[in-house]
Amino acid sequence: MSLDLQARIEAGKAAVMAQAELMHAEFGRAQSNWKYDGTRVTAVDIAISENIVRLIGEKFPGDQVFSEELAETDVPVPVTARFFWVLDPIDGTNNYATGIAHCAISLGLFENGRPVYGLVYDMSRRVLIHGGPGIGLWDGEKPAKVKSEAPTPQSLLGFHSPFDRKYAQHASALVENFKIRGLGSSTLHLAYVAVGILDATVDHNVKIWDIAAAIPLCIAGGGEVQFLNGEQFPMTQFNLKMGRIQYVAGNAAVCAKLRGLIGA
Repeated sequence: MSLDLQARIEAGKAAVMAQAELMHAEFGRAQSNWKYDGTRVTAVDIAISENIVRLIGEKFPGDQVFSEELAETDVPVPVTARFFWVLDPIDGTNNYATGIAHCAISLGLFENGRPVYGLVYDMSRRVLIHGGPGIGLWDGEKPAKVKSEAPTPQSLLGFHSPFDRKYAQHASALVENFKIRGLGSSTLHLAYVAVGILDATVDHNVKIWDIAAAIPLCIAGGGEVQFLNGEQFPMTQFNLKMGRIQYVAGNAAVCAKLRGLIGA
């Protein structure tokens, strides 16, 4: 691992963990509003974004930091830096605002357009999940990995109902073949696959900031993230109006099973 990368990983850990006290203090009582795209935002989302952007900027002024909540324009912003970060200050804001503990801070580090390290603070378990391809994966202090078992009807699948109802038949096929868990946080679905809590996940609804940190976690844990509607990397721009990403994730056998069920 290069010294440049190592320094950023340590700075990212510190920046994320510095927000935990605020996140817990306002859980279930932060005032919220609805944005133009129908998603929720709280004052804590904004505060965490501002804090992490400031902390990263102080250490690495040449890096770009993209946050869903602090974007100055909805026009696509080109990626120009070797290292950049993609932040979702609270993934699962609906849960957070209403007192449901499945929510997370998600910070992904990219180098040359590709995710190299992920940091996910899992509020419900008070654990930092972190790691990257070729570096390792940790669930708190414990090494972790993707489950290796072949899929069975008892396998746990992270799944949210598709936003586009034309995919409703996918939901029926998945419910018939897996045990479904819908946590309200796409970040946690994929991060939990990475550390072996869930067997797999399918999503039709996400944007890049929802999974930017969890993608390198899953790969570091020996899993696969297979995009169903176009490759996402190298990332060349940050676009608030990007289309929804569809993907499956888990071990190779589970991904093959999922793709067969939904005809992908």
